[in-house]
Amino acid sequence: MIIRRILIACLAGVAVVIGGGRTGLADLISIGAAKDNTLYESATGGLSNGAGDHFFAGITGQNRIVRGLIAFDVAGSIAAGSTINSVTLTLNMSQTNSGDTTVGLHNVLQNWGEGTSDAPSGEGGGAAATNGDATWLHRFFNTSSWTNAGGDFNSTASAAQTVGGIGAYTWVSTAQTVADVQSWLDSPAGNFGWLVLGDETKTAKRFDTRENPLAANRPLLTIEFQQVPEPASITLLAVGGLLYLVGRGWRRLKMAA
Repeated sequence: MIIRRILIACLAGVAVVIGGGRTGLADLISIGAAKDNTLYESATGGLSNGAGDHFFAGITGQNRIVRGLIAFDVAGSIAAGSTINSVTLTLNMSQTNSGDTTVGLHNVLQNWGEGTSDAPSGEGGGAAATNGDATWLHRFFNTSSWTNAGGDFNSTASAAQTVGGIGAYTWVSTAQTVADVQSWLDSPAGNFGWLVLGDETKTAKRFDTRENPLAANRPLLTIEFQQVPEPASITLLAVGGLLYLVGRGWRRLKMAA
């Protein structure tokens, strides 16, 4: 009877250990942007800002629509098979001409590039696109085009934030941003980042890029995730738990004898 109880306890202990190993503790990581750019409205698709310090969203004082692009290498930072729990994006807005506007994050549907173009001054006018730049017409200047001028992206925002005066802004986690990042982790080849869409009837907001000289102002994606432990780790935990329970049961058996 005692031996039977020991075996049952051991099996239960192994189940608990394995189950607990799968659950694990949540990890937190912050990732800098892998690439970013601005789409400047242009009939020729000849403007970009791949190497600039800023990207834009909205409409400029020259009545030019501008849209930001940003992507992060999620699969290069988080182990495959992990579960994404929450996602926040922090951007520093460094120039504006008016008050509050809504800025949304829209999942991009096709790949795009970041060339060496670098706009002068405040960068709102863009610069001549270089090879590989994303432009209003091109995913990669000047070899691959968007299906739709101005970029191909989901019309529904994954998240939105009200942006007013100069300062840092955080787009809080939503079910859709979590789904976006999970898909980027599970299918890295389909990770094309977000298009940053502002109010295209009112004003433009200027955000700092990964090339900005002030490191604290660069884009940051913060991800809470749960990593699945390797099978070998689970096995070691299970064996350790089994040995512990067997030893405990054996001592009880000796005491009973």
